[in-house]
Amino acid sequence: MTETAERPVDRKLLELLVCPLTKSTLEYDAQKQELISRSARLAYPIRNGIPIMLPDEARKLED
Repeated sequence: MTETAERPVDRKLLELLVCPLTKSTLEYDAQKQELISRSARLAYPIRNGIPIMLPDEARKLED
């Protein structure tokens, strides 16, 4: 399996996850394979079906 291969993310897991900085809910972007925290303005990557909930790994959202 390659690094770019997409794996489905468990929906139950997504319901439990919150932003580690703000504790707010996250939006799932299936196309970009990211979890979006609007309050922190960060997009956490999902790699091989695993959410990477580290602020240092997150992409900053543009205005």
